[in-house]
Amino acid sequence: MPSLDRQGDVFVLDIGDTENRFHPDWLAAVNALLDEVEKADGPRALVTAATGKFFSNGLDLDWLFSHADQAGTYVTGVQDLFARVLTLPMVTVAALQGHTFAAGAMLSLAHDFRVMRGDRGFWCLPEAEINIPFTHGMSALIQARLTPQSAHESMVTARRYGGHDALTAGIVDRTADEDAVRRTAVELAAAHTAKAGPTVGTIKARMYAPVLAALGEKDIALG
Repeated sequence: MPSLDRQGDVFVLDIGDTENRFHPDWLAAVNALLDEVEKADGPRALVTAATGKFFSNGLDLDWLFSHADQAGTYVTGVQDLFARVLTLPMVTVAALQGHTFAAGAMLSLAHDFRVMRGDRGFWCLPEAEINIPFTHGMSALIQARLTPQSAHESMVTARRYGGHDALTAGIVDRTADEDAVRRTAVELAAAHTAKAGPTVGTIKARMYAPVLAALGEKDIALG
């Protein structure tokens, strides 16, 4: 399950050591830890990281298919998390040490910056291959955070980007060796801890107002 650590003024949210799929219990745990980060006083920033082979493989499809009657509420909760991270009143960095797929990739895009392992692991939006279309909110998030060319290629072709290709495409901001991904993300976040506060939250909310409106749609259906 997710856990929270602090390195100086940088909070490090470790989202797990499995595939870190978005099970409802996982979503609740992540939101509870984000509550702690938001309630903290003083300078701060957030790094979201994981342990092991995966950063996140996204939606918990096994749970979703066995609880189809709750699909709308579930997807709404996922989009609420994207919106929350997108507008956190501090600088945020995703440390992508492993495979980052689907909703996990979208979660990474909700952060201000991304650091990805350079030699192994893929960042991918596989929805075109698994026949699950993006919701309006997901599409808006991806298109707001990537160049038109990268958004089109990643969404339409389901291309798997290695770290260096992701850097070239503007999907991530830095690459690092496996043992340096989290450290690099913390160093990047630490340079901006003084900016935490309502002003940054307002800037993000106004910058991404159309995305937030799309993510805030209710009664969402996949398909």
